[in-house]
Amino acid sequence: MTHAHDHVRRRSLLAGAGGLLMLAATPGTARATTTGLATGPHRQGAARASRISHGTTLVHADLHNHTLLSDGMGDAELAFESMRTAGLDVAAITDHSTDSPHTGITRHKWKHTGELADAADEPGVYTALRGFEWSHSHLGHVNVWYTDEFTDLRGAASMPKLFEWLTGSDGIGGFNHPGRQPLRFGEFAYDARLADQMVALEMFNNRDDYLFDGWPGHSSPLTACLNAGWRTGLTGVTDEHGGDWGHDEGKGRTGLWVTENTRAGVLAAMRKRRFFASRVSGLRLDATADGVRMGGRLPIAKGDVTFRVDLDRGPEFADEPLCLQVLRPGTRAPEVVEMQHLRAGEVVKVTVPLDVEDGDWVVLRISDPSRDNPSPGPYGHPCNDFGLAYSSPWWLTGGSVPHKSSTPHPSGR
Repeated sequence: MTHAHDHVRRRSLLAGAGGLLMLAATPGTARATTTGLATGPHRQGAARASRISHGTTLVHADLHNHTLLSDGMGDAELAFESMRTAGLDVAAITDHSTDSPHTGITRHKWKHTGELADAADEPGVYTALRGFEWSHSHLGHVNVWYTDEFTDLRGAASMPKLFEWLTGSDGIGGFNHPGRQPLRFGEFAYDARLADQMVALEMFNNRDDYLFDGWPGHSSPLTACLNAGWRTGLTGVTDEHGGDWGHDEGKGRTGLWVTENTRAGVLAAMRKRRFFASRVSGLRLDATADGVRMGGRLPIAKGDVTFRVDLDRGPEFADEPLCLQVLRPGTRAPEVVEMQHLRAGEVVKVTVPLDVEDGDWVVLRISDPSRDNPSPGPYGHPCNDFGLAYSSPWWLTGGSVPHKSSTPHPSGR
């Protein structure tokens, strides 16, 4: 439901808005914070069916976790059951791959993780995945899922070598905590061979929001990644290094819209970028742009685009005043071209003029305007409030035919 008095244009809003490996084990360059919600792992949250789309169901996922098999503190034997009892539907163990058997996975550890994932996996009910985190102290960390093998710094010591290895597999990858390491993946140097396989960019990692991480020394990781040409969806992850996987409120997680809760169903949703980042458990976010779901391509170059947004979190968010922000490309930080107040539980609609000449992507951000972003960007930027969720982007294609996706590989191992 849209209220005319809630509709606020960009100019008025901007005018009033002024008022090595162990490095990865500590959440951190973005300042940690909490959501303010009561803790407890078994809250149900919102219903799993979208009110604006059909054919898929929402599942809650944590795709980035560590154990004693690398630098975590918890026994890998307990991780999948911990995440399942915490209410997650999809879970992954992604221990580090480095240049040392003492800090990273080995062939034996990789095999063991696969056995644990297979034992925990229950198609249709609970999806357990094995992955690994390629970990370079300066270039950055990359998660890889759905491969039969792994590589480490001895086999792939640079981004080009990692990408070369990934192109020879059926796997998919994602950029982790983008900005924690100084070289930021060679400043997100684009490799067209990986256009279909690099599917994710972490926006929430543990309790950190990476929209502006590194500002002002670095540009927004979101802007840098998408402006470079990557077509990544946006995820939230726990990046858990303790032993209570899934049980802490306020850490990142991902909502996936799947046709079935299986390894193949999760992979298909990730390839379609049909997912969103959240730092709130049980959150439902679905959004369409002229009927196209998040992660999709809009066959226009210029014109008005109508977004419909279904946001809910159950009774705990019933009276929360929230803000919907429409993010577009900027040079160093995203431009907020539209903002609208909303309340969880309502379906809202907003129409925004878009032009591919201003950049080819658009993202929706849900925020709490009553609280500050602990890692702010430019002075007075509208996104200096507290982020709660990000949709995956849409891309303006100008009527071009989408690039062909490679054939999905159904194995979670």
